[in-house]
Amino acid sequence: MGSEMCIRDSNKAVARGMYEAGCKVISSYPGTPSTEITEEAAKYDEIYCEWAPNEKVALEAAHGATLGGVRAACAMKHVGLNVAADPLFTISYQGLNAGLVICVADDPGMHSSQNEQDSRHYAFAAKVPMLEPADSEESRLFVKEAYEISEKYNTPVFIKMCTRVAHSQSVVCPEERVEPAQVPYVKDPTKVMMTKNSRDAHVRVEQRTLDLMQYAETSGINRIEECADGSLVNGKKIGVITSSTSYQYTKEVFGDKVSVLKLGMVYPLPEKLIKDFAEGKDEIYVIEELDPIIENHCKQLGIQVHGKDTFPICGEFSQNLIKKCMGMEEPEYTTIDAQIPGRPPVMCAGCPHRGIFYILHKKKIMVYGDIGCYTLGAVAPLNAMDLNVCMGASCSGLHGFNKAMGEAGESNSVGVIGDSTFMHSGMTGITDISYNMSNSTVIILDNSITGMTGHQQNPTTGKNLRGEPAGKVDLEALCRALGFNRVRVVDPYDLAAVETAVTEELAAKEPSIIISRRPCVMIKGTVHKPAIAINQDKCKGCKACMQIGCPAISFKDKKAHIDPTLCIGCEVCKQMCRFDAIGM
Repeated sequence: MGSEMCIRDSNKAVARGMYEAGCKVISSYPGTPSTEITEEAAKYDEIYCEWAPNEKVALEAAHGATLGGVRAACAMKHVGLNVAADPLFTISYQGLNAGLVICVADDPGMHSSQNEQDSRHYAFAAKVPMLEPADSEESRLFVKEAYEISEKYNTPVFIKMCTRVAHSQSVVCPEERVEPAQVPYVKDPTKVMMTKNSRDAHVRVEQRTLDLMQYAETSGINRIEECADGSLVNGKKIGVITSSTSYQYTKEVFGDKVSVLKLGMVYPLPEKLIKDFAEGKDEIYVIEELDPIIENHCKQLGIQVHGKDTFPICGEFSQNLIKKCMGMEEPEYTTIDAQIPGRPPVMCAGCPHRGIFYILHKKKIMVYGDIGCYTLGAVAPLNAMDLNVCMGASCSGLHGFNKAMGEAGESNSVGVIGDSTFMHSGMTGITDISYNMSNSTVIILDNSITGMTGHQQNPTTGKNLRGEPAGKVDLEALCRALGFNRVRVVDPYDLAAVETAVTEELAAKEPSIIISRRPCVMIKGTVHKPAIAINQDKCKGCKACMQIGCPAISFKDKKAHIDPTLCIGCEVCKQMCRFDAIGM
């Protein structure tokens, strides 16, 4: 018997689908909006779940589990798939021994991402089938179907999520777990991917794609929803080809007034089904977020469609956007005339990164940033980060910058990177620094957690995904092992110590590492000092304490004020006050 019907967000429904499908191993790296898939799966005792150091490792670990004969999965966000791309293409050739599902979550609108890429391109490039659910129940069902496809066609299968699907809720109908028997491992020389084996594998992949195209035509995962006879839009019989959230918006905008081809499999795309759907329609619209993947496929089939000539290529879609693009009347809405001040994201009160960035800004140092909550060091009033690219680029990018700039760069530039990001991609970058001897200084912002994605453990914290004791990487020993003679630890709450460390390491004529170590203030169980206050009689209204952008500090009536409900007693602001106006 199955469980009772319930409401789940789609990430949790994906995890439920993995459980029901008998998945036994999940390896992932946290990345919004995919993180909750693995966190939810970890609640099932039957599934071994782990945080890997990065997405490449996660995919390789999951693939290894399938070679060991059990169903496995990994999850990541869209930019994480870039990291996992290297094994992805070869795994597509090599095949599996049990089902492998790769969950990738795109972020249209860039709510928590540095770019807006469309992961469907990877499905086409790697020739890996991709399913795209539009709600929670489809998320559960598509995962189970993905495992069946994976094992029938000997291929990994993508489950493509996006922010709105991942974090939306709808009804699901859970079923019981069915765990396939473990497949025995048999040595197979053809799985060694070199020369002839790889050439033969490519032929198999191309035939697999043709077979999957037939599956896409007839499986029912793609479905046609014909409208009632006589239902017209602006006097025309309209057909819409769509998927994912765009399907939901289409149904909300048009109801039953248009015929819809709802694609659940976005690679490989069907041909006959699309041609049959287009027959008898006055106009065909392709409604898809980001790139014109479906649109271009339709045009290659000789079908004239409206796509990016009507709808934007950038950003998220919405019901109102579709109405506007289609020339339909938009619903009335209320506007607020008042001037509402902007609220840019800021570091938490007492964030240990704040002191570091204050000193870097004060000393006018070029800062090559990285990906994490510390990216907020770029915003006012700190304004202490010059650029960032991707996970780990602060280390290798800084090295390249200094090789170009020479002494002028080496004496006035640093890279900053978090502890989790360092384990993800920073080690190779600092190895480049030490091996090729640029006098570069990297600051590792060790806050003992993976912060921005919601406080996940990492190899430096000493705990695993379930919060159990785990192996702990010694950052100081690791950096020395990677070739650094100068490695020092500072408390970021001690501004004088931070400034001394930065000054000395930039002056040193060899590579150096500064580890800024202080736990994130939001870690559960962290004990803080009592809040401090401002002596209004001593306060001169100089606003020096406002330069760190702490949300606990405000300025009114020409005086600074500290909110005791936000202050955690870090005393960074106290060290900045020349008038001794800040204290207990």
